[in-house]
Amino acid sequence: MTGRDAVFPAGRHDLYTSQAYSAAIRSGDLLFVSGQVGSRDDGSPEPDFAAQVRLAFANLKATLQAGGCGFDDIVDVTTFHTDPETQFSTVMMVKGEVFTEAPYPNWTAVGVNWLAGFDFEIKVIARIPG
Repeated sequence: MTGRDAVFPAGRHDLYTSQAYSAAIRSGDLLFVSGQVGSRDDGSPEPDFAAQVRLAFANLKATLQAGGCGFDDIVDVTTFHTDPETQFSTVMMVKGEVFTEAPYPNWTAVGVNWLAGFDFEIKVIARIPG
């Protein structure tokens, strides 16, 4: 059986410890990243939606980097949206800033009614290069 190692981005370990989960788990050549939200350093939600989505991607980037990956290594994306109909164009705009060329990772978008005060969350699976 392949082992699993917890991965944490710099400066955010207390957030994960208080909630009892890992930012990501490295298993073999895969990195399974927990849902990342647009939280400020104190854990509170960024109130502006576009800024919240960008911050979620920034938090995702930090977690990927801690695991030895980048956006180009992502193979699977799942996003969660509290109001997909009104938020989708903003999410697509920010997503287009991050994933600029094919091949794009596969993506599943899910509408939800609660994200603990947030309006957007993104979780991914990435292949660790090398």
